[in-house]
Amino acid sequence: MPLEPLSQKEIEDRLAELPGWSLTSAPTAAGDAAAEVKLTRAYGLPSHFAATAFVVHVSQVQEELGHHAELTLGYNTVNLAVNTHSAGGALTDLDFELARRVEALATGHGAE
Repeated sequence: MPLEPLSQKEIEDRLAELPGWSLTSAPTAAGDAAAEVKLTRAYGLPSHFAATAFVVHVSQVQEELGHHAELTLGYNTVNLAVNTHSAGGALTDLDFELARRVEALATGHGAE
């Protein structure tokens, strides 16, 4: 069963439950006029090793959900951006479930 895109109201309600997360929009890969919206979050971590461990832990959650964010490891930083490609790049419940699971892991890794 395909995932249904969330309405703007549903997105706003779910986003309010995830402090630190925000929406970003960017042109689609096809370059058409419509912008793709993504759920995003940047984390600062106490060390590069902690950031790397966090990435590994997030990767495990992504595998469990069968849903993968753009995950970028920097020096003491981790950035995530996610939407649902199979829903035309829209935001779905699965995106917010991934964000909730990542947020639950963050504190244990010292992420802010």
